[in-house]
Amino acid sequence: MHDLPSKYVYPAIFDYAEDGISVAFPDLPGCFTCGSNDMEALDMAKEALGLHLWSMEEDGEEIPEPSAPLAVPHEGNQIVCLVEVWMPPIRSRLTSRSTKTTVTLPQWLKDKADEHQVNYSQLLQNAIKTHLGLDDTPRG
Repeated sequence: MHDLPSKYVYPAIFDYAEDGISVAFPDLPGCFTCGSNDMEALDMAKEALGLHLWSMEEDGEEIPEPSAPLAVPHEGNQIVCLVEVWMPPIRSRLTSRSTKTTVTLPQWLKDKADEHQVNYSQLLQNAIKTHLGLDDTPRG
């Protein structure tokens, strides 16, 4: 995989209405969020931007160049705001998340493991890391 940027900055349109603030990224179709006040809308915009861009990176999609903020059309109840997202913690969090895997054991072995209060998830993780010669460094 090629080197990915540590940071992205994209213009977002903050649309103010009586029931809250909706946020859209004109350069990234499908990247939307909302908030009840400025701070929440900005926090949600950063989260939505990071998740959207991470998904594009994972899918190998081309990430478009951001538009110049002054070139983004908007209406009277809208403002254009630059939103910055720092990707390393997002990538780390999303690539280190746990996923559920089903294993099959003979009943006698499951009974014995339950009797000894075996933590299946931890044991399996440790066994796979040992088998593959990996340490505990998070992947990402």
